[in-house]
Amino acid sequence: MKVFVSWSGGKDSMLACYRMMQQPDVEVAYLVNMMTEDGEYSRSHGLSAAVLRAQAAAVGIPLIQRAASWKDYEKEFKSVLAELKLKGVEAGIFGDIDLQPHRDWVERICREAGIQAFLPLWNAKRKDLLEELISTGFKSRIVVTDAAVLGEEWLGCEINRDFMRKMEVLPQIDPCGEKGEYHTFVYDGPMFRAPVPFYDEEHLMIEKHWVLKLGAGLRQKI
Repeated sequence: MKVFVSWSGGKDSMLACYRMMQQPDVEVAYLVNMMTEDGEYSRSHGLSAAVLRAQAAAVGIPLIQRAASWKDYEKEFKSVLAELKLKGVEAGIFGDIDLQPHRDWVERICREAGIQAFLPLWNAKRKDLLEELISTGFKSRIVVTDAAVLGEEWLGCEINRDFMRKMEVLPQIDPCGEKGEYHTFVYDGPMFRAPVPFYDEEHLMIEKHWVLKLGAGLRQKI
């Protein structure tokens, strides 16, 4: 079965992709990432188009990037699915854990496009998912936080067992950030041919979120 992965560049889409790649009858053929209207940043995690392209190159799976406003997001997403169906794609992979409204949306969109929707992380325990991510060897760090619940000091934090211990004393925070408390960028792991080359540029406050802006490649020396 040829599938695509709804791609954020973060830990959940990465783990969902990795799980599906372990299935002998599944070929992950494409990564699909929805961008802002200008095509410069991802809608979900605020990662630059260049950083996401570098990540996809390191993973070795073709990346489709499509610009869209929130108003025409569904239309553009459906357009991508129609194109993928013509290329023989039969299913989409999504990294949601338990957001039922989003599951309802992706299942409807996929159904209308004539393909299946799979959510391999659905209803998994948060601790188990983080443990799997870490023990499997994925390297990821926080690039966005909801400033109302996590401060600027969390930007750049590595998702490791020390992070898991910190989450244990913050019961109001979903350990996997499923409610939008934080978003991540994965830069290395068992799927990668080599680590993603990137560097930290600056910390920004954008619409009540702390954002760690990343640059693609190696930082140029001045």
